[in-house]
Amino acid sequence: MFGALKRSLGLAATRSQGLLAAGGGRRWWSLAGQSRACAGTPAALQLRDEFLELNHEGVSMCLNYVWLRDHCSSDSSYNSTTNQRKLDTSSIDLSIRPDTCTVQDGHLVLTWPGGHVSKYSHSWLAENSYEGKQKSIVQPRVLWNSDIYENANIPSAKWETFMSCNDELKNFLQNYLVYGIAFVDDVPATVEATEAVTQRVSLIRETTYGRVWSFTSDFSRGDTAYSQLSLDRHTDTSYFQEPCGIQVFHCLKHEGTGGRTLLVDGFYAAEKLRQQSPENFKLLAHVPIKHDYIENTANHQNHMTGIGPVLNVYPWNNELYLIRYNNYDRSVINTVPHDIVHRWYMAHRDLTTELRRPENELWVKLTPGKVIFIDNWRVMHGRESFTGLRQLCGCYLTRDDVLSAARCFGLQA
Repeated sequence: MFGALKRSLGLAATRSQGLLAAGGGRRWWSLAGQSRACAGTPAALQLRDEFLELNHEGVSMCLNYVWLRDHCSSDSSYNSTTNQRKLDTSSIDLSIRPDTCTVQDGHLVLTWPGGHVSKYSHSWLAENSYEGKQKSIVQPRVLWNSDIYENANIPSAKWETFMSCNDELKNFLQNYLVYGIAFVDDVPATVEATEAVTQRVSLIRETTYGRVWSFTSDFSRGDTAYSQLSLDRHTDTSYFQEPCGIQVFHCLKHEGTGGRTLLVDGFYAAEKLRQQSPENFKLLAHVPIKHDYIENTANHQNHMTGIGPVLNVYPWNNELYLIRYNNYDRSVINTVPHDIVHRWYMAHRDLTTELRRPENELWVKLTPGKVIFIDNWRVMHGRESFTGLRQLCGCYLTRDDVLSAARCFGLQA
């Protein structure tokens, strides 16, 4: 395994991404075969031994025959009411080839052995082919440092409007998707109101910390967060196999000084690293690292372990979608050999340097009434030390349901 990893890590990443997450990548395999044109069809369509080659608006697609049969949308193959496949994929002959193929009014029409007809629009094929996905992004984003975010002048949602107006919720979700953080102002400073504004967005994810938690610096849990100490930038629940998607904070009371919240766009720093050192970016995206949460107090006993690379990218377009960065909870590095470990430390140091640049730090004073939603897969949070009584409440949200709510508003997520 690690021999292949070492060879792979010797290659530079294929493309740097700018302020907007973009596609890239390369094919993992090559396709070959003799071509023959379909009778009566334009030259842009070629039948080959293993696949059909189609050109549409500058996108050259290689469409496997089994894949085409599997994605037939006819009534006998697909239930358009439930949006579920009816066809038994395992029943498809793996050597299947169409008997005929034609192009009709912007559609590819294939007749299979036995007479079954499948029809696909060129636009659907361009959008859903591997080649089309390589050139598209899953989630449009604006990556930011403090100047970029502050100059964008993103408005906060307002409690009363937010709770009753879908347009306000849609705008909130759009800001969250694009920037990774979003605010709701004028929320009553109670746990109950915080829960209500949270449920307006999505389902609450219950964890070992409870459903909606409220805490002070009383060390009631075995975690540095339950203190008055400063916290460096980090993502939460790195020790979960799937880290929590959204973090919600509401400061209900603070009778003292300090305690500002630090926010850093991890994707902005990671893309800077990709531009400056593609090899280090790739290393952090490949090496599995373990994080642990070990708690042994009078009231709580937990030992949770999560394993995954610091950076996670989609393999077809190299788009970054998750960063798992928490130096407090990172466990013993015992999953890679010694020579790769040293290179990993170098790469981790370079990423940390980017994350700690002062110009990348956005400092926010959370006050009663201001609720912040943070994309825990992207934006890191921390805090400065503080004095006095500081009561904070919040929770985690299920990422899937937040993205589902956004898609139901027609947003790309």
